[in-house]
Amino acid sequence: MNDANNIKSIVIVGGGSAGWMTASALAKVIGCDNCQITLVESEDIGTVSVGEATIPQIQLFNTILDIDETEFIRFTNATFKLGIEFIDWKEKGHRYFHPFGNYGTNMEALPFHHFWLKMQNDPEFSNLSSYSLASVGAYANKFMHPSTQQNSALAGINYAYHFDATLYAKFLRNYATSRGVCRIEGKVDEVNLNPVSGEIESLVLNDNTVLDGDLFIDCSGFKGLLIEQALKTGYEDWTHLLPCNKAIATPCLSKKLLNPYTQSTAQSAGWTWRIPLQNRVGNGYVYSSEFMSDDKAHALLLNTIESEALADINQLQWVTGMRKKSWNKNCIAIGLSAGFVEPLESTGLHLIQSAIAKLMTLFPSKDFTQCDIDLFNQQTETEYHRIRDFIILHYKLTNRDDSEFWRYCKNIEMPDSLKQKIEMFSENGRIFRHDNELFNETSWLAVMHGQGIKPKSYHPLVDRLSRDEIKRRLKNIESVISRSADVMPDHEAYILKNYTR
Repeated sequence: MNDANNIKSIVIVGGGSAGWMTASALAKVIGCDNCQITLVESEDIGTVSVGEATIPQIQLFNTILDIDETEFIRFTNATFKLGIEFIDWKEKGHRYFHPFGNYGTNMEALPFHHFWLKMQNDPEFSNLSSYSLASVGAYANKFMHPSTQQNSALAGINYAYHFDATLYAKFLRNYATSRGVCRIEGKVDEVNLNPVSGEIESLVLNDNTVLDGDLFIDCSGFKGLLIEQALKTGYEDWTHLLPCNKAIATPCLSKKLLNPYTQSTAQSAGWTWRIPLQNRVGNGYVYSSEFMSDDKAHALLLNTIESEALADINQLQWVTGMRKKSWNKNCIAIGLSAGFVEPLESTGLHLIQSAIAKLMTLFPSKDFTQCDIDLFNQQTETEYHRIRDFIILHYKLTNRDDSEFWRYCKNIEMPDSLKQKIEMFSENGRIFRHDNELFNETSWLAVMHGQGIKPKSYHPLVDRLSRDEIKRRLKNIESVISRSADVMPDHEAYILKNYTR
């Protein structure tokens, strides 16, 4: 391969989490000695930054960057997250927990939940959450890092974070610029395309600066400045499947315990979130403008938060869906410019992280091989579709019919891929993970069970064990989890001890 054919210049348009996560990863993996990395952003253009909850994969991203966890937690006012509690989703007054980490332990080469399904009608074994250390620990407001003792249940603790997304972007900006990324303050006024190939050749900024590049990364948010406005890539609209299209957010001071979990409470036209940080609580309302006015949404949010709002309400509007191609010619869209699925399961930062990982795996030369581009787009489409299906699951499987919104959701036409998942679980409790999709068996089990599906049967090989033996094992697992949760320290005390200066 000719060295002259290597990418020598990368231009990232837009900061925020998407831009600075991308810039940081490129600076770490490729290095600015080998390739000039430039990020253009404007302080006048606000970033979305309403999402403050993550999933465990963020740990991997920070580890790849060699980020010191203590420094990161202090800088971003982070807390720990063991899962998500869903309130009033199946029906009013009902709640369930989606934990990080497994339920129980597999037995006889079969998933744990099949043995539990056989016993679930026995009141002694009916509580699925009692077999999840994340659930038991979270509800007791406990947290600790995984134990180094491999034979301990505490070794399996899986966690994510709640943090200030604006501060995380600032943290990564410091990280990237200290490693040679060039930050330019400015706005893109013009995108110059090659008249023959249609590729992006350069950007013209508002001060007439011209930026040439080999590879352009669009982190400009919903407007898709490069991928859509310049390259006319097109967008796949999923509003009919997920009708929520607006969010409002505001912080307040905490008057409650520092929960190591996110809370999502279903409302009449969407859902509200509560995300506890060290210094405040993040609150928001995701809703459908078809079923609720902005004024009523504002009133509802302010009525549900636990103390006076600390800032004006931040407003956001989107079209749920994804770009028809995330990689088009010499431009890759990462973050909101690539697509958006509402933050019900905290997937926003993961989709950025996943796009970066795919970019590294399929990093191009100046030839921009079409088979690499096609694979990137195919994998991105599959990932978005699987996440979309998982989010639809929460809305579709509900007993609520107390508003027009919920009656609409109950009648959503499911994608075939989701239909198959639900039918498989409903019949015999089977859960299959396709194409290494983001949400694993634990996640699908938590939500399908939490939303009220009761399988007709279970794996027939479960019957190789007697009921008494299954009872004995279930009791033992529950006991181990209970004792393990008892030794975990209080979440707030853990943070005060280890992360306050």
